[in-house]
Amino acid sequence: MRLVIQKVSQASCTVNNHITGKINTGYMVLVGFGLRDDESVVEKMAEKMSKLRIFEDENGKINRSIYDVEGKVLSISQFTLYADCRKGNRPSFTDALGGERAVHLYRYFNECLRKLDLEVEEGVFGAEMKIELCNEGPVTIVLDSEVLW
Repeated sequence: MRLVIQKVSQASCTVNNHITGKINTGYMVLVGFGLRDDESVVEKMAEKMSKLRIFEDENGKINRSIYDVEGKVLSISQFTLYADCRKGNRPSFTDALGGERAVHLYRYFNECLRKLDLEVEEGVFGAEMKIELCNEGPVTIVLDSEVLW
């Protein structure tokens, strides 16, 4: 599982001219799943992300969590996080999990975040989405389950 977490002052997702999710302070998270991912990986990644301290404290130090700033999450499914560009110029996505299993894990991830007392807005799995955001810092963190555990 891979997460690209951007600290934002605002972010939104639009599908067919309809806003499906919108937040102010918090994380805009791109979420991708690999072939070996399962619910236990999703739970660990949700927990890890929820505990990150990437917001500034009163001294300007990155030391506060999303809870400390009462932030929210905009979660966007993103299979292209598993793009393999080693051969040629056209990426291969053979390592990306697709279909109903990926839909299930995406929904499960969002539910795990909610169980961790985070407010979660969502994109639409598999849809053509337009994402707008203002990355603060800029701070962008990449979490990869294969590197973490």
